[in-house]
Amino acid sequence: MDNENILPLAEMLWSAQQSKVPCEPLTQHKEDLSVSEAYDIQIHNMRQRFRQGLHGRPARLVGRKIGITSKAVQNWLNVSEPDFGFLLDDMMVTHGEVAPIQLMLQPRVEGEIAFVLKKDLEGPGVTPLDVISATDYLLPAIEIIDSRITDWKIKYEDTIADNASSGFFVLGNQPRALSKVDLDLCGLSLLQNGRVKSTGAGLACLGDPIHAVVWLANTLGKMGVRIKAGEVILSGALGPVVPVAQGDHIEVLISGLGSVSCRFDEEEWAR
Repeated sequence: MDNENILPLAEMLWSAQQSKVPCEPLTQHKEDLSVSEAYDIQIHNMRQRFRQGLHGRPARLVGRKIGITSKAVQNWLNVSEPDFGFLLDDMMVTHGEVAPIQLMLQPRVEGEIAFVLKKDLEGPGVTPLDVISATDYLLPAIEIIDSRITDWKIKYEDTIADNASSGFFVLGNQPRALSKVDLDLCGLSLLQNGRVKSTGAGLACLGDPIHAVVWLANTLGKMGVRIKAGEVILSGALGPVVPVAQGDHIEVLISGLGSVSCRFDEEEWAR
């Protein structure tokens, strides 16, 4: 990070994650925080995660996430495009197992479609046909978003700096071919303790989740970054987010893709 003036902002987020005490919005401390500076902060803290992770061991990159893909959220943050963040191996929760709530601050959940690549995607110039060709399979996913910012009082630059408000993610275990799923019309139901709390469809994600992956590949390409074969891409929420608490059981069902679930509790190793 070249700009030492924003290093204290990165440290605020890092401290909030370690202490589990949210911090004030970064944009409150630096009102002119730019999008470029926010991504610098994100990358700086991800490099720390690569070194020490959440469990005292180095973390590794397994993919990317796309956020702010719905018009409602874009209007809320007064922006016209999504953002992106890193997915690391220490953010992965096994389908049907425990999501470690003791490592979270203000968790919320949303249902998404995960793309797993069989070929690299390198923009700019990536098209929907390129994404279709590069996709190995799809999975239903739960993204557990979280914010290091008090009460989710975020602006666009705050959430970018905070790794696009990432927490954890859960992937289903039954891969589906992209050609077998109607991505723009596939329906979502998110159940919390057996009750439907959120519904939606692929149309909510930039009109089609493929469009979100196109945006990501071309945006990263402008930065000289390619998305590599084997990486997971969380393409964005299909419906409204739902707050969660300890003891909650969450299940996401997506038509044509099946289901994925997890339970929020403290992991045994942490007790």
